[in-house]
Amino acid sequence: MGLPSDDVVVIRQPERPGEPSVITISCPDKTGLGCDLCRVILLFGLSIARGDVSTDGKWCYILFWVVGREGEATRWGLLKKRLLGACPLPSSLLGIDSYYTRQPDAEQQPQVFLLKFSCYDRLGLLHDVTQVLCELELTIRRVKVSTTPDGRVMDLFFITDTRELLHMKSRKDETCAQLKAVLGDSMTSCDIEPARADIAACLQASSSLPYSIREEMFGLELPDEPSTGSLPRFNSLSVTMDNSLSPAHTLIQLCCYDHKGLLYDIMRTLKDYNIQISYGRFYSSRNGNCEIDLFVMQIDGKKIVDPNKQKALCDRLRMELFRPLRVTVVSRGPDTELLVANPVELSGKGRPLVFYDITLALKMLGTRIFLAEIGRHVIGDREWEIYRIYLGDDQELAASRNKIVEGVTKMLMGWD
Repeated sequence: MGLPSDDVVVIRQPERPGEPSVITISCPDKTGLGCDLCRVILLFGLSIARGDVSTDGKWCYILFWVVGREGEATRWGLLKKRLLGACPLPSSLLGIDSYYTRQPDAEQQPQVFLLKFSCYDRLGLLHDVTQVLCELELTIRRVKVSTTPDGRVMDLFFITDTRELLHMKSRKDETCAQLKAVLGDSMTSCDIEPARADIAACLQASSSLPYSIREEMFGLELPDEPSTGSLPRFNSLSVTMDNSLSPAHTLIQLCCYDHKGLLYDIMRTLKDYNIQISYGRFYSSRNGNCEIDLFVMQIDGKKIVDPNKQKALCDRLRMELFRPLRVTVVSRGPDTELLVANPVELSGKGRPLVFYDITLALKMLGTRIFLAEIGRHVIGDREWEIYRIYLGDDQELAASRNKIVEGVTKMLMGWD
């Protein structure tokens, strides 16, 4: 694949307005590298308009054409740093074992901290707080937000720090100061401390989720007919496999309507199935249709020839293209509850910015949040991050549940 360049990650800005920025990555390969890189790009609010990847099993060369959200600045220097952090070190190639034959090292779990603060409630409060934490690179692992009858809010955020500096007083002070700048005098207290070991252990997945919710969210099947309403149609969704075009690889061809994080969802699925990409091409047209060609092999270096494995992988990919996140609104007695399910990778990471998008959608809909909880649950053989948002007992909420589901879904999927 050629000698490595001095710069593993190169970001080239467009020459003319409206054109995409180009990210070039040249580094040692590993199973799941594409997933890890796409996750970082998604975390920075960028969409991948086009992508090319090629590898010989040791060295990988990747090109991403990316576009940002209109009106939002991208922290390119920090993005480059995070992409570098996702790439294996070139010195690792000096080892005897390749990335594909060696078992990956277990990732060290980051320290969990408890952020506690109280303030007076207002519309969009939770989104504004979430935005501050995202800008500070603080990852929300779990949240417990409650509103008292007198309008006071007590927020408990279990967070981890990407920069691994939250044990320092200066980092804690920076976090509280940023929250104070956004919330103003309505914030009455702010405290950050290490979470107790027993509380941190509770962040692990459990299977305790009401049966009714499991049926509502995970009994989902692909539709036989094109969708109606303002959500995109899925009659063009297609996933096929072909073993006749390459002596060493299986060709997976995917056609679908684009959504935010599409390439991440595909790469995440292949990573969970231990599928290696040798060559890949991704293209999204202006009308929103996407075409993806992937030449892949199993971790043992062989094609995917087992019909059962082919069907399982194709079915999973179709579902990820159709609806990677599950969104529903249910009634809990007099209360209305919004539920969102976010799939978790086998590595333990989930899609980023989900809580950010949920709270932004509700803010734009003018819907207040009275209670919010995030927890992880095992459904079948998969782990999911479940967001439970209590919206109160307003009768208008119950009548507009379809509007809420549609608004949150559009925000999560990037459909304007």
